[in-house]
Amino acid sequence: MTSPTSVSYEIAGRLRTEILSGRFRVGDRMASERDLAARFGVSRGAVREALSLLEQQGIIEIQPGGARVRPLEEASLAVLGPLLALEEVPDPDLVDQFLEIFSMLTALTVRGAVEQASVEQLIQLKRMLVDIAQCADDFEAMQPHWQALLDYMAGIDNNLVARLIGNDVKAQVLGPMLQLNIRPRLPAGAGTELVKTLTRAFNRQDGALAASAFETHFDQLRRAMREALQGMREALRRQVV
Repeated sequence: MTSPTSVSYEIAGRLRTEILSGRFRVGDRMASERDLAARFGVSRGAVREALSLLEQQGIIEIQPGGARVRPLEEASLAVLGPLLALEEVPDPDLVDQFLEIFSMLTALTVRGAVEQASVEQLIQLKRMLVDIAQCADDFEAMQPHWQALLDYMAGIDNNLVARLIGNDVKAQVLGPMLQLNIRPRLPAGAGTELVKTLTRAFNRQDGALAASAFETHFDQLRRAMREALQGMREALRRQVV
């Protein structure tokens, strides 16, 4: 039997999609609990729980007269994944904004990790780079290796806030985007150059150099990702025509 909680999550997801897709404007009043219960064929308690979930995500505000839609800019990070999933191919602008912020977060983590790493941890980082070097310029093959490296560095840096944000972002965005089989064309040798620069940074225990290397890499990735997504969207439009 389906539990009320799972039903509430399903209702919240459907309402959230309607809000994010523009069916409601900011300030619009949602249907009453009674009307929503009738629409979805559930109890008012399940609807109330669903609306509470949306309020926690900052999408709506529950007032005495009913729930009203809030500006998207006031929502929580929890809506990022659903926003990207609205279209078959994610919005290139939204992906670019995500990569820009993720680049800053990554650079912060990398710098802290390199500067704080023990001798043993630096040795392990260098070993991981050796594995990465084998497939540094194969975007798809290198992703698990880069993720393992960044996870290890996050453990060294031990910035709890950065890790919590990173965990949320990875769950909502990175996993789903990898499943879309996007193939950005990075400049030739970009991965190899990143490995070489990181090797120098680890040898010198230079956190600023390591952070700068990742910032450069993300700048390249942002341009390549935008081009790849625009190409995919254009291909979809041609199929429709």
